[in-house]
Amino acid sequence: MPKGRPVPQPPASQPVPLREHVAASVRRYLNDLDGCVSGDLHQVVLREMEIPLFIEALNYCSGNQSRAAELLGIHRATLRKKLREYGIG
Repeated sequence: MPKGRPVPQPPASQPVPLREHVAASVRRYLNDLDGCVSGDLHQVVLREMEIPLFIEALNYCSGNQSRAAELLGIHRATLRKKLREYGIG
C-alpha cells in the first residue's frame, strides 16, 4: 500500500439487540420441534432465559444475592426462590 494512505477499516459493527438473539433462538427451537407442539413454550423459554440470567447476574455481583436481585430489579426473596427452583447455588 502506498505510503501516507490510511489503511481502510471495516465499518464498526452494531451490537445485535438481545431480542433478536432470543427471536432467532426461539425460531430454531420451533423448527427443531418439527410440528410437535408441547404447549409449554412460555415456560420453556422462561426457564432457558432465567437460568443463565440469574447465573450471570450472580457472577457479576460476586455471588451477592442482594446485589444480584437489585441488578435484576426483583426482590431478593424472589431471586432466592427461583434459585432453589432451578437448583442454582
